[in-house]
Amino acid sequence: MNEHNDIKAYINSFPPQTQVALDELYSLIKQLVPQASEKMSYQMPTFFLYGNLFHFAAYKDYIGFYPSPSAISAFEELLLDFKTSKGSIHIPLNRPLPKALIEKIVSFRVNENIQKHQNKTHKSD
Repeated sequence: MNEHNDIKAYINSFPPQTQVALDELYSLIKQLVPQASEKMSYQMPTFFLYGNLFHFAAYKDYIGFYPSPSAISAFEELLLDFKTSKGSIHIPLNRPLPKALIEKIVSFRVNENIQKHQNKTHKSD
């Protein structure tokens, strides 16, 4: 896979069906966390707020969503219909994007990163 310098170029490098799914996920995340910055990290689109929030990447049959091991653990019961690993969720391209679940995970990760940031800030006072 080619290296990409921006998220839109990354998304546009995939077949149309995959682009639609990636755009939908990208737009949802931007809407949910407008204050997060965006970057490419590990050759994947990444959202950053007081540290990495999550990455996502496209594969042949699924989108990999990487919200961290803590999020996978926290939402284990809601992820039973998905293939998961320690830090990733496989979202099949032939299924609708699970928007409500992604919203919960995004909110969890934002709160987690804000809390970690606040804890660091208080320790340095």
